[in-house]
Amino acid sequence: MADNPKSPPGRRDELAGKPRARVEDVAQAAGVSTATVSRALNRTGPVSPAIRERIDRVVAELGYVPNGAARALASHRTRAIGVVIPTLENASFSIMAASAQRHLNAAGYHMLVASSDYEPRQEWAQIQSLVAHGVDGLILVGSRRSPEVIDYLKSRRVDFVVTWTLADGDTPCVGFDNAAAARRMASHLLDLGHTQIGVIAGLTLDNDRAAARIEGIRAALGERGLAFPRELLIERPYKIAEGQFALRTLLAATPRPTAVICGNDQLAFGALIECGRQGIEVPRKISIVGFDDLEFASQIVPSLTTMRVPAEEIGARAVEMLVSRLSGLATPQTIEIEVSLVVRDSSGVLAK
Repeated sequence: MADNPKSPPGRRDELAGKPRARVEDVAQAAGVSTATVSRALNRTGPVSPAIRERIDRVVAELGYVPNGAARALASHRTRAIGVVIPTLENASFSIMAASAQRHLNAAGYHMLVASSDYEPRQEWAQIQSLVAHGVDGLILVGSRRSPEVIDYLKSRRVDFVVTWTLADGDTPCVGFDNAAAARRMASHLLDLGHTQIGVIAGLTLDNDRAAARIEGIRAALGERGLAFPRELLIERPYKIAEGQFALRTLLAATPRPTAVICGNDQLAFGALIECGRQGIEVPRKISIVGFDDLEFASQIVPSLTTMRVPAEEIGARAVEMLVSRLSGLATPQTIEIEVSLVVRDSSGVLAK
């Protein structure tokens, strides 16, 4: 049945036999003023933790949806999807977001994008803001976040899909096994005869993908009876300059690694640049590998061995899953994306 554009606010909830809660209802039930409720929900002013918790509890119990979302419910849909990514500086996330936008537009939706800078609190605030503006669904990156966030989305019946990883439980996801991919990369280097392998990883705090890749490398070494020395693991932000800095540190380590696995291509580009500055032949003296297969990976000299992650496909399939769920269609809970090892010139047998 077509939406009635003249339906009064709250009509959808009334048809379900439950009048839509108002901000006044939340204030009365929580024993505070409407201004306090507004400050708590919009994070626009000081509210004590105890009162904020009480308001959040009442909001969940009453099913209150503020501002833009309430207006959206009056007409059933905003045709807007929120996409929250860790950073726009990483080309892979930008490619995914661009792909998502193209496919959302084709499906009759528009996209609102936010960048959390890998900060869980910032992501949480952005999710609340997008829900308040009435988005029909969300595309998120990674599965490591507070249960409070998931409970919030479920209580407000906001569909969401996580990407870049395979989530446990009943979380819809479009991604790949990061640990298995990193284990495959480490096995490639081990097959070339490298036993001293250094790692320049992304920051693992609040980043399940980076942490899983380290575990995959550790597993590959363990399968060959090799230890993973803590001094050969460095965590740095995903920037080229950080890859340069980290490689200098690894080259000073004892034992010195003969191969280095980088958590993404940007770190690997930095490591290759540093090798060039120090006159270290790659791969004759040291092998450098990355993760992502950005466009520049095949153009840098030497060309970079890396794991190819199809970011464009992740964006497209995430949209496909989310739009299907919003349409009430049966969808798989998990869509696994194939990643592949791309062997180029930066990895090889160590020279005697």
